[in-house]
Amino acid sequence: MLKRIERWLAQLRSRAFAPVDIASLVVFRIAFGLLSLWHLAPFFLHDWVRLFWLEPRFLFKYYGFSWIHPWPGNGLYVHCAVLGILAVFIAVGFLYRISAAFFFLGHTYIFLLDEARYQNHDYLICLFSFLLIFVPANRAFSIDALLKQKLRSSVAPAWSLWLLRMQIAFVYFYGGIAKINPDWLRGEPMRSELSHHLDFPILGRLFKEEWAVYMMSYGSLLFDLLVVPCLLWRRTRVAAFCVAVVFHLMNVQLFSLGVGVFPWLAIAATSLFFSPSWPRQIISIFHRGAEFTTTAGTESFPSRSKQIVVLSFVTIYSAIQFLFPLSPFLCPGGSEWSLMEHRFCWRMMLRSQAMHGNFYVTDPNIDKTYRVTPPEFLTLAQMRRIYWQPDTILQFAYYLANNMPRGGPKPLEVQARVFVSFNHRRPELFVDPKVDLAKQSRTLVRPWWLLPIREPLPPPGKDFSNDVFAPR
Repeated sequence: MLKRIERWLAQLRSRAFAPVDIASLVVFRIAFGLLSLWHLAPFFLHDWVRLFWLEPRFLFKYYGFSWIHPWPGNGLYVHCAVLGILAVFIAVGFLYRISAAFFFLGHTYIFLLDEARYQNHDYLICLFSFLLIFVPANRAFSIDALLKQKLRSSVAPAWSLWLLRMQIAFVYFYGGIAKINPDWLRGEPMRSELSHHLDFPILGRLFKEEWAVYMMSYGSLLFDLLVVPCLLWRRTRVAAFCVAVVFHLMNVQLFSLGVGVFPWLAIAATSLFFSPSWPRQIISIFHRGAEFTTTAGTESFPSRSKQIVVLSFVTIYSAIQFLFPLSPFLCPGGSEWSLMEHRFCWRMMLRSQAMHGNFYVTDPNIDKTYRVTPPEFLTLAQMRRIYWQPDTILQFAYYLANNMPRGGPKPLEVQARVFVSFNHRRPELFVDPKVDLAKQSRTLVRPWWLLPIREPLPPPGKDFSNDVFAPR
């Protein structure tokens, strides 16, 4: 039995470190660098640096990362400019591993500055930049390869290609699993989203039809679940990739304000499922005999101890990426009501919501209660996110308790009355209005004071979301 296991492990190591053409990794490296640069452009063109991180009075923090703050002065502008330079360095393969490492650290810092700004594409950029630190995608068509002859090679170990494939595969798979919920299977929020795009070229006039709503909902679900298996099978690979491109381009049109760079990054990553030499094959069509790189090389197998270290890293990383997105399924009553479980789990575009609320601060020293509207303290950008999850509501309650004046030694009490309409349901209270939020501890799990969803999904055509803003 032990000999059989040893033989199996030896075969695994042999396959993991087998040389594969580096061409597709090079293309992904270039695409990732250029897309990251494009992603950073609005930080300056639209002054997102000021809007998102410098203008607000305070920022919402991830659990355990409250110590992360913006650089003083113009430091954050300099930080983002350096990130842009590092993105270019990654694309051209200059000081590649150092650039990837510092880009990962710098972009993760930006990502952790404000919990309320969580976006799946920001998280995915953090993950890919982390993986690129270890993936030797600079051995060809790079400045590093031009400067260091020993580095040049036309091949890379197979594990590096499969690691990147695995990452995008989990994104697709869990994106599909998340759609297996009652609302999505009944056409929401796809129905409401399509109703806002009746001017969509050619297909827009069909979006008001119920059969089109269900076709889009179930088609999206099946795409996420089946695209990776179809990409892995050679006979369906080209068709699956074409469908993926159409799928992501439609998302760009339908969800342009929310998807950001995600569709383009996903297309670049999906191309990794083709034969590793596909860029050479395309070049050869136009220039017979052309070479992607001028130097051919062979992959030298590292020592057994290094192989074990690499495979251990790949296994641990893959296990984390596989297991963590399962956490929402451990929450009783479903995870659609609270976006708290949506982070880091690839649960995308699952709900439409309308939210409104006020906070009530009581000073027990003078027995007086003040009604506080969040716009008095938050920017418009923050207001769009504060009610999405209980953790941001709790942090704002902390801020009010610590910053509003009080008439004596007793601490302030903070309650919230927040109404949420989820997928056009009748508005419901989101948190228990009787709870003093200032006394509640932050937690990584769903808090006890979050109220359950009780309202049923309304029939097609019924929309109670405007009732959120009715006087109460």
